[in-house]
Amino acid sequence: MTLRDRKRARIRQSLVDAATELFERDGYEGTTVADIAAAADIGTRTFFSYFASKEELLFPESDRRVQACVDAIAARGPADTPVEVLVRALHLTGADNDDLTDRLAALRMRLIREVPAVRGRGLQLQMDAQQQIAAHLAEAFPEELDKVRAGALVGAFVGAVTGAVQVVMEDLPAHHDPKALRSAVEEATSMALQPWMAHRTH
Repeated sequence: MTLRDRKRARIRQSLVDAATELFERDGYEGTTVADIAAAADIGTRTFFSYFASKEELLFPESDRRVQACVDAIAARGPADTPVEVLVRALHLTGADNDDLTDRLAALRMRLIREVPAVRGRGLQLQMDAQQQIAAHLAEAFPEELDKVRAGALVGAFVGAVTGAVQVVMEDLPAHHDPKALRSAVEEATSMALQPWMAHRTH
């Protein structure tokens, strides 16, 4: 990573951190883009070089998680099943950061329930991710998955992850263990996908 890339990453993270703090303190509707930019010590115009809108700040890792799935599919072994590839991608992304189980994740879940704009953006990102991952999965496993089966499997995978995260985040303790939460999500997801893992789909 170049010096410029590191600087951009720091500014990007400072915006996410500032937004998290302000959304929790002042509420989503009570926080403006200008407020977030000022808290991160940058100009409002510069903000839009990093995020298209304030709801985007709640989903900073969405592209990276999709890319992790695509990379896992590309790096599959000859004996891997589609489900094993997806669960491995979930584990690898969780090992790098706590985006699914950290403070921002708890805030995101709450705002998805409370704010239509956030809920709409979340659903759009989820639909786009499912389409992209399913397309790669169908291409990688042509003898096992057609487009419909791939779409169903990825939908089950995303739904299992989302459902597990919602439950583990409901009663998040003040001093929670992110690693334990990640493990709980991975275990629940694997369990939910057992029907797909029990046999190779033909």
